[in-house]
Amino acid sequence: MENPGFPEWLKKKVPVNETYGETFSLLRKSGLNTVCENAKCPNMGECFSKKTATFLILGNICTRGCSFCDINLGAPEPPDREEPEKLLAAVRELGLKYVVITSVTRDDLPDGGAGHFKAVLKALKTLKDLKVELLIPDFNGNSASLKTVVSAGPDVIGHNVEMPEALYAGLRPVRTNYRKSLQVLKELKQIAPEGITKSGFMVGLGEKREQVFGLIADIFFTGCDILTIGQYLRPSKGKAEVKEFVTPEGFESLRQEALRQGFKTVYSGPFVRSSFGALELYRKTKNA
Repeated sequence: MENPGFPEWLKKKVPVNETYGETFSLLRKSGLNTVCENAKCPNMGECFSKKTATFLILGNICTRGCSFCDINLGAPEPPDREEPEKLLAAVRELGLKYVVITSVTRDDLPDGGAGHFKAVLKALKTLKDLKVELLIPDFNGNSASLKTVVSAGPDVIGHNVEMPEALYAGLRPVRTNYRKSLQVLKELKQIAPEGITKSGFMVGLGEKREQVFGLIADIFFTGCDILTIGQYLRPSKGKAEVKEFVTPEGFESLRQEALRQGFKTVYSGPFVRSSFGALELYRKTKNA
């Protein structure tokens, strides 16, 4: 199936201004990775222009390699022990009050990198009034790793299911499992019932409407608080093709369905990504 034509609602001007340049330069000097750059996020210009970014810890090489993701697959380097302090310095210089931290999947590490997440959070929490959101991999379903990360006290903790179960076999590696991801979300809520959990998925990969409705229900029944729904955009040649460009009206329909099923906080739209507008979603959920 050929890619459909690129629609007008997905044409976005990239704001490049002085603040964008300052953010870009600061990140280059820091030696830190961002998912904004590594995953070729369409919102990078907007976020950098607001002096914000989603940090990618544990390197920029993943041990899995999903066909929709542009992050490199390979054998990662050992975790950088200085990364927590580097992140602290960057967050302080950017003047952030809310920061999102995610990582590549590290199947090579016994705990999947959970201890490193905890070290990063411990360093960041030395900044007064800073709120920290973590977007974690599945840690191979390791309950001890989940407890390690939750014990660090993130303000929001998320794990993305990404797509309906029927699409996993063709788009995700063998180690990645739909039911495992749902179990991760369920365990996060069981470990910290009062904590805020978050998940997200993409559309445009060939999913059927009833599959999406089932996916929304599955995520809701884990106890998840926040749901994000965005358009899949092919990051580079050789990656999975876009099967459909969902209209803004289609995204609103999905938002309404998620609300109908019980979600209180839903962010659904063509440019929505897990960490985009994260502070707004956090505030809305806290006040719900």
